Amino acid sequence: MVARTFCGEFKVENIAQQAKLCGWVQTSRDHGGVIFLDIRDRSGLMQVVVHPEAGELHAIAHRLRQQDVLEVQGEVIARAEGTVNNKLATGAVELKASNIVIHNRSETPPFVLDDQCDAGEQHRLQYRYLDLRRPVMQSHMMLRHKVMHAGRSFLNNEGFIDVETPILNKSTPEGARDYLVPSRTHAGQFFALPQSPQIFKQLLMVAGMERYYQIARCFRDEDLRADRQPEFTQVDLEMSFVDQEDVMKLSEGLIAAMFRAGMNIDLSQPFPRITYAEAMDKYGSDKPDLRFDLPLNNISDLMKDVEFKVFSGPANNGGAVKVLHVPGGAKLSRKKIDAYTEFVGIYGARGLAWIKVNDANDIPKGLQSPIVKFLPEDVLAKILSRCDAKDGDILFFGADKTNVVNDALGNLRVKLGQDMGLIDPNEHAFVWVVDFPMFGFNEEEKRLDALHHPFTAPVEKDLAMLDSDPINVCSQAYDLVWNGTEIGGGSIRIHQTDVQRKVFNALGIDDEEADSRFGFLLDALKYGAPPHGGLAFGLDRVLALMVGADSIRDVMAFPKTQKAGDLMCDAPSDVDEKQLRELSIRLRRTVKV
Repeated sequence: MVARTFCGEFKVENIAQQAKLCGWVQTSRDHGGVIFLDIRDRSGLMQVVVHPEAGELHAIAHRLRQQDVLEVQGEVIARAEGTVNNKLATGAVELKASNIVIHNRSETPPFVLDDQCDAGEQHRLQYRYLDLRRPVMQSHMMLRHKVMHAGRSFLNNEGFIDVETPILNKSTPEGARDYLVPSRTHAGQFFALPQSPQIFKQLLMVAGMERYYQIARCFRDEDLRADRQPEFTQVDLEMSFVDQEDVMKLSEGLIAAMFRAGMNIDLSQPFPRITYAEAMDKYGSDKPDLRFDLPLNNISDLMKDVEFKVFSGPANNGGAVKVLHVPGGAKLSRKKIDAYTEFVGIYGARGLAWIKVNDANDIPKGLQSPIVKFLPEDVLAKILSRCDAKDGDILFFGADKTNVVNDALGNLRVKLGQDMGLIDPNEHAFVWVVDFPMFGFNEEEKRLDALHHPFTAPVEKDLAMLDSDPINVCSQAYDLVWNGTEIGGGSIRIHQTDVQRKVFNALGIDDEEADSRFGFLLDALKYGAPPHGGLAFGLDRVLALMVGADSIRDVMAFPKTQKAGDLMCDAPSDVDEKQLRELSIRLRRTVKV
């Protein structure tokens, strides 16, 4: 009996051998009566040839259509001189068919199943099982498998154990809305799907497991973007008796192993570190893209005494005045500058002041800008000196609340990097952002929010400030950023009950509410909880960046739409009244006017 050979594995060494392949008809061509079939399976493409003298076999081959499912047996032969396809791994050989079995016929697919497919995403998601046959999608799924396998192997070798945590859980919101699951056996009560395994992996550390990991499914009922899905996968890990350097060092090894498997790239380690304060001050972002320069320069101190209120106002009232220095930017047209002014408006900026440096040695005549006349010559000279501005450069100014300035100029920096070709697409710039604030102030609700999550430990020197000055407490949190995208984050966790209660209190969660929502965790911390910390990587996001995809949907087998719907299965969907009664649920229908 002839064993199956995968289509992509045929080589010249197989010539004169009998072989069997199975797959789908990609194309069928009739060249003067000789029929050539391109048969594809997951491994690649193989050409099958059927000659007219094959009789009934030739008739069968002639009736085949694209995507028919076949089993073909025959002899491996060399392709005729001049027909070798060097672009194809199997391009030197072909299979001369002696038998064809049609396992299943295919109707005409709703779109072309190749990488030149121009069908809209909605259409492809509706027929996702066909979309996944396309070579590019098969490649993405194979990459996903290889990267996950490499991650598991690395963690296994580092002494971690793979532990599954519950999917049905208690609702303990961590920032996004929970997906709720009604309980039939506990009428009127609900489980929640996990936003992450956070609490359970901490409990595993209390349980003495010491090193845990999981390729975990997570669920968040939130508004969607290209890099968000209602259900997603993260590589989750936790370790006992470690500090943040231990976690970061191990995580670098994990990322490096995944990169070797997925991209055949050896990453240089250790990755650089930058504090949150430095990242925000120099780049206006806590996820800076370090593939190019263009730092922001804080000139608030130079603006306090100028008469130009647009600058002196923020400088004297807790805001900021910053400059984005763009070498060679004086060539930008006024139309382009106006477009950038409109761009920063998206981020709350009320304008974009600028100065073109035509002659740095001739102040103010060598400077071109509507604002030059409002600034003293000595101040202008100090601005040029601080930015190290040269002839032919341009300076963009932001003056407002600090967060508005950072947001506007930080995003303008990235856009200019892209527009001016400053970013090398083959460079991989990793950086750890550390020393995050513990809390941020929620302007809308006038209260503190946890900047990471409420289980993050403060730095030891700031413990005493949790009661008196929580907004200035620094946390033991760290994020990993790759080319301007945050791909993972973690922290050293709180392992003492009294500290955890203080953090809850700072967030406006009193002891009674804390016991109701997190009592099982607070109890667990009383029983010899070790110091511990961990991290989670967004696997889908990492894979999308690896393949250069615009959306994480391109690296997921069965994703949802941006409205969290499944077009293929038509989900979510209605359920019948009997099911609702069993769950003690009555729907409140929205009346359409």
